[in-house]
Amino acid sequence: MKTLDWYFDFISPYSYLQNAVLGRLAPLARIRRRPILFGGLLSHWGHLGPAEIPPKREWTYLHCAWLAERHGIALRQPSMHPFNPLPLLRLSIALGNTDAAVTRLFDFVWRDGHVPSDREPWLALLAECGIDEGALQADAIKQALRDAGADAMTAGVFGVPTAVVDGQAFWGFEATDMLVAFLNDDPFFAGPAMQAARAVPLGPMRPQALRVAS
Repeated sequence: MKTLDWYFDFISPYSYLQNAVLGRLAPLARIRRRPILFGGLLSHWGHLGPAEIPPKREWTYLHCAWLAERHGIALRQPSMHPFNPLPLLRLSIALGNTDAAVTRLFDFVWRDGHVPSDREPWLALLAECGIDEGALQADAIKQALRDAGADAMTAGVFGVPTAVVDGQAFWGFEATDMLVAFLNDDPFFAGPAMQAARAVPLGPMRPQALRVAS
């Protein structure tokens, strides 16, 4: 069975949506859930986040509300967005990044509408998980988060959620069907359309993009 690295951040509603359907992949791959700081990817690749572009911010919330309804996934907008996801990312690592732990932390934000700065719900979550808040400052937890981010960048991950398997990255909730096809050895991936897609010549680029590419 293949091993799939699933990179995500709790700040991302698309990550929440894909987490809800990851069970589709269980018969096809062993999934390693790897929390990463989305902001680190943005800085590395020179991007703005969706929430940092006002029209894209609104579209993201509208799109995710529609996708959640379409796929029968409960969704409640959090008390604020964006927010600092570091406490959730570190808590996930402290809990071993298990399926149940990751799902519970996603639900805290995108089903229940809370963020870590909502003090009372956050402390209740920590108590539920049996984790002392100070434990999240452990050097080993911080290093694990940095290591996952470095691995993601090395693998060419530029956004969340992204699944990486056999050296191929699949970005976004909407790529779930494509990922399932790949795991099922769909012959399309070795066909001429995919080969042509990989070989598109690079045209003129904006100066800002050239700086990032170099």
